[in-house]
Amino acid sequence: MFDPVIAPSGTLLGLLQRGRGDGTLHALTAPRAEALEALNHCVLRDPRHDWQVENRSLYYARLYLDLNGELDAVEAHLFEPEDVLDPEESRTGLALAVLGHLASYGRRDALALLRRYAATGSNWAWALDELALRDEDEALRALAAPVLARFPAGPEGEAELAAAVRDAFEPRPWRLWAEDPRPSVATRVRAAQEAGSFDRWQRQLRPSGPRPGWSVRAVFDWAQEGLDRGAALHVPAARCLSAVAGPEDRPEIVHAARHGGDGARCTALRYLADAGDPALLDLVEAAVADGGALVAEAAVAAFERMRGAVAVTRARGWVHRPDLLGAAAGRMLACHGGAQDKDLVLAALREAVRGEGPDAPTLWTLVDGAGRLGIDCAAPVLRHVYRETASSHLRGRAARALAATDPSFATGFAVECLWDCEETTRELAARHAETGDVRVVERLRRLAADPAEEAEVQTAVRSRIGPEGPRRV
Repeated sequence: MFDPVIAPSGTLLGLLQRGRGDGTLHALTAPRAEALEALNHCVLRDPRHDWQVENRSLYYARLYLDLNGELDAVEAHLFEPEDVLDPEESRTGLALAVLGHLASYGRRDALALLRRYAATGSNWAWALDELALRDEDEALRALAAPVLARFPAGPEGEAELAAAVRDAFEPRPWRLWAEDPRPSVATRVRAAQEAGSFDRWQRQLRPSGPRPGWSVRAVFDWAQEGLDRGAALHVPAARCLSAVAGPEDRPEIVHAARHGGDGARCTALRYLADAGDPALLDLVEAAVADGGALVAEAAVAAFERMRGAVAVTRARGWVHRPDLLGAAAGRMLACHGGAQDKDLVLAALREAVRGEGPDAPTLWTLVDGAGRLGIDCAAPVLRHVYRETASSHLRGRAARALAATDPSFATGFAVECLWDCEETTRELAARHAETGDVRVVERLRRLAADPAEEAEVQTAVRSRIGPEGPRRV
C-alpha cells in the first residue's frame, strides 16, 4: 500500500481526504467541478493510512449523491491497463466500496460498473462481495460463467477456485451457483465448496506450535525459532506459557526475562505482565536499558498491560524519561492515573504533538486520557489534533475528548461531526450537537431516514428527536 500524500487541512482536498464533516459542507458550497475533482482524487487515490480500518466509502458515496456526480473518472480508473499490472485490493477497493453504497441508493450506473468489473477486473472478488449484498439473483447468476472462466480446468485451477470459495466474504453468489441448472457451473462450484471444507478440516488435524505437555523451555525455543524465521511469536507463546508453567517454573521465567534470547525474553516479559508479577517493573526497566529494539518494545507493551497502584506509581517516576518507556508511562497515567496526574498527562500530550505531530500513535491513548480525566486545559491541543490528524479514528477520539473538556463543542465541532466519515463520530455528534443550528435539525432528520446509516447513529438521533420535534441540549 502506498503512503498517501495528504493536502493541508485548510483546503477542500485536505478536508475530504481526512473524511471531516467540513469537507462535505465545503464541497456543497464550492464550484461543482472543483468539488468533483477533489472527490474523484480521494476515491481514486485512497487517502487512508490504514484502509482496512478507517471508513470513507459511505462518506464519499453520499457526496456523489449530493453533487449528482458522474462516475466517468471511477470507470476509467477501474478499467485502465494498470488494473492488470497492479491487482492489489488497495488500488481499487475504495472505489468499489463507494460504488456498492451508490448501488444501494439506487444508482444504476454504479451497479452496472460493479457487474462489469466483477466479470473482467483484477479485484473481481471485492466487486462480487459488493454485488452479493445488493444485486438480484438473476444478475448474479449471469456472472457465474465469467468468474469461473478465471480458473482453468486442472488441479491448479480447481485448487485456486476452492480457495476463492473458501475465502469469500459473502457466500451468496457461490450458493446460487452451486444450485445453477447448468451442470458445468454447479458441479465445479459444489466440488470447490467440498474441497474448501475438507481443507479446513485438514488444517485442524495438523496444528502447529506448542501442545499440551510442552515444557517451559520448549515454549521459549518455539518463540525463538519463530523469531529466527522473521515471525514474532512471543504473544501466543506467552499464552502457551500460561498453560504449561507452574509456580515452580517462576525462577526460570524470571531468568529468561533478564538474560534470555530475544524470543524467550519477550515471551517471559509478556507472561509476567499477564500474571501481575511484582518483579516485572524492574525487568522492564532493564530490558529498555540493555535490550534490542524488539525486546524494548515488548517490555514497554508488557508494562502497559499492568494494572494497579504499583504500576501507576512507577509510571509517575518514569514519565519524564525522554525514551519509549517515558512515553509508555504517560499512556499508563492517561489510562489509569487519577486527578493528581492531569498535569503529567497534559504535558505528555503536548510533548507528543510537538515532537511527533498530530498523527503520532501515542496520541490515541493520551487523547482518551485527556477526556477521561476531564483536562479542560487540553482543549486547545485536542482541537489541533482534531483539525490536523489524517486518521479519522484519532479525530473521533479527539472529538470524544472535546465533548468532555470543551464547553463550545456542542455548537462547534459537534455540528460538523454530523457529516463525519466515521459512524462513531456521527453518533457522538448526534448526542451533543446543539439543535439551535438549523443545519443540525435538518441533518438529524436526514440521518434518521437514511437506510444506509448505522443503527447506533439512528438510535442516537431518535434520542434527540421526539414526537414534539428536536430537543435542545
